[in-house]
Amino acid sequence: MSATPRERLIDTALELFNRQGYHATGIDGLLAEAGCAKMTLYHHFGSKEGLIRAALEARDARWRTWLRNRVETLAEAPRDRLLAMFDALDEWFRRPDFRGCLFAKAAAEYPELADPIHHAAALHQRKILGYLRGLAADAGAPRPARLARALMLLVQGAVAVTQVNGRVGAAETARAAAETLIAAALAARQPERG
Repeated sequence: MSATPRERLIDTALELFNRQGYHATGIDGLLAEAGCAKMTLYHHFGSKEGLIRAALEARDARWRTWLRNRVETLAEAPRDRLLAMFDALDEWFRRPDFRGCLFAKAAAEYPELADPIHHAAALHQRKILGYLRGLAADAGAPRPARLARALMLLVQGAVAVTQVNGRVGAAETARAAAETLIAAALAARQPERG
C-alpha cells in the first residue's frame, strides 16, 4: 500500500480504471479497496472527476518516465531511440495488466474536447508527441515535427490494435513501418548526388 491516503486513492483508482473503465468504477468500491473514507476523497480531490484528473496526471508522469528510461536503456543513438520506442511498447503490451491506453479510454469516456478529463488525455498525447519530436530532431530529421506526427500515428495504432486483438505483433509491425518513415525522413537531409 502507498504511504498516504491520497497516494492509495490514486494507485487504487489507476488499477480500477485500467481494469473496469472510468464510468464503471464506483466511488464506494474504490474507497473500500483503497481503505479510505469518502471525506478523504473529497478533501484531496473534490470529486470523482478530480480523482480521475489526478490519477491521469500521476499515470502520465510515471509512464513517460518509464518510457524515457526504457528507450534510453535500449538504444544510445538518437535514430535508434526512435525505433526503441516500439521495443518499449512491445514490452508494455506483454505485461499481464495491459488493457490499452488509460488516456485513450479517458478521451472516449469523456468525449467533449473542453472536458478537463479529455484535456488531461490530450495533454498526455502532446507530451509524447513532444518527446518523439525531440528524438527526431536529435536524429537529424529536417522536419522533426512531421516525422514525430507520423510516428505518433504508428504508436497509437499499435496500442489500439493490441488492445482490441491481443498480442499479435502490432509493435513489431509498427516498428517496421517506422524504420521506413525514419529512413525516408533522414534521407531528405542528404544532398542529392549525380
